[in-house]
Amino acid sequence: MAESAKITRRRLLRQAAGVAGAWAAAPYFVPSRALGAADAPPASERVTIGLIGCGGRGSGVFQGMIAAGGQPLAFADAWKNRREGWAQRTGGVAYADFREMLARDDLDAVCVASTDCWHVHHTVAAARAGKDVYCEKPLSVALGEDCLCREVVRRYDRMFQYGTQQRSSAHCRFGCELVRSGKIGEVREILVVAPDSSPGGSGAPQPVPEGLDYDMWLGPAPWRPYCGQATGGDGWWHDYDYAIGFIAGWGAHPLDILVWGYDTHLAGNWEVEGTASIPQTGRNNVVMKWDVDIRFANGVKMKFRPGGDYTEFIGTEGWVGISRGGIKADPPSLLESKLGPDDVHLVDSRNHGGNFLEAVKTRRDPVSNIEDAVHSDTVSHISDIAIRCGRKIVWDPTREEIVGDEQASRMLRRAWRQPWRI
Repeated sequence: MAESAKITRRRLLRQAAGVAGAWAAAPYFVPSRALGAADAPPASERVTIGLIGCGGRGSGVFQGMIAAGGQPLAFADAWKNRREGWAQRTGGVAYADFREMLARDDLDAVCVASTDCWHVHHTVAAARAGKDVYCEKPLSVALGEDCLCREVVRRYDRMFQYGTQQRSSAHCRFGCELVRSGKIGEVREILVVAPDSSPGGSGAPQPVPEGLDYDMWLGPAPWRPYCGQATGGDGWWHDYDYAIGFIAGWGAHPLDILVWGYDTHLAGNWEVEGTASIPQTGRNNVVMKWDVDIRFANGVKMKFRPGGDYTEFIGTEGWVGISRGGIKADPPSLLESKLGPDDVHLVDSRNHGGNFLEAVKTRRDPVSNIEDAVHSDTVSHISDIAIRCGRKIVWDPTREEIVGDEQASRMLRRAWRQPWRI
């Protein structure tokens, strides 16, 4: 392998996770076409959409859907000001309980951008109500929930788009097409790098803020006194009660490129082992500085580390490295390759929200479907389990079970707080 490739990986592994840490909600606008302006498509051609989780991330994604032609109708959030703010701007309806929103028969689809522990519950409820779903990552806080979610989505014949927006980037698609078309030869090694989680977070009890339905915010997560986690300022997504951390919450992005370029679920059993540090003080207690090695039964080796946001496929005849910012390869001539009719051509999406809306109308799967969402989540969850068990575990991707380890197998699911069920 070229020395330049090694330098690239070392540099990426040194990148600070803070660069990709918590982000602030940006101001948002509602295009006039979404409010029935003259240039808007006829009502019969517009997809009616609702938002569950109206914070910064949800607002940003939902705004993109509106810009792509979605018609906003309804908003559900445990924070009164968030849901009502959106309703006032759009003329839609605010709901304190998402179930009331899902009962509407004029709603085609929903965007789920709630707390991580809520994602599968909201997605399943929406699918059962006959709504298509765009869900932010990670899909779940436990792998068993992923599999259940996939079952329900398919049983009710719903369209599902995972919030891994890089799939709608041309260079990411091209890089994965190069790998799948054999342009780097046979894949031998894979490197995946994702931003690290962060410690901290106060566990001191605080008064519940006015306008927050704290019980609804918690949902299926364990109950404990409010300590500021619903504001998100110091990272509830790094608190294991509500999330799994950036090993999945951001790892879903480079891991999604992994499964788009390589079929991990067809590579035979996995041997997975890893180490990490888990903060012992503060509220945030997910794995950090993880160092995971996976060996697939077909001999391919994979490394999963914290650092930047990068996926590299190393083959017998070259390598391709893909990040959101661009693509690299050795030999560089790979990037000039012209794919022919016999090569692999992946779904061409240039707008993630728009691709989802098109799927709702055509009933053809969007670019980031439920199967691939589960496949990418599987890597992060199995890595987390191996780290927490402190030993090598074996994952059977065909049966979707951990082999011969009862303790590790129990970690594939979490208990849900009453009365929430799926």
